[in-house]
Amino acid sequence: MAVVAASSFWIHQIRMVGPFGPIHLLSIFTLVMLPLAVWRAHTHRVTDHRRIMILLFTGALVVAGLFTLVLGRIMHQVFFGA
Repeated sequence: MAVVAASSFWIHQIRMVGPFGPIHLLSIFTLVMLPLAVWRAHTHRVTDHRRIMILLFTGALVVAGLFTLVLGRIMHQVFFGA
């Protein structure tokens, strides 16, 4: 998960602030929360660890998935045909 989040900083198709877009906010969030989740597991705070990991997994699937449907992207053409 960390490698995928870090590799997104080389993707610059959707630009909003310089070379960065909204997907980079998700990547920053992931890179901050992932070590926190590991620390929670290490300190036996399993409930907190589970909550953070579910949040990261859901964010990766839902938020990143929605970014693939942005106008002009291939998946937008596949789903909406234009």
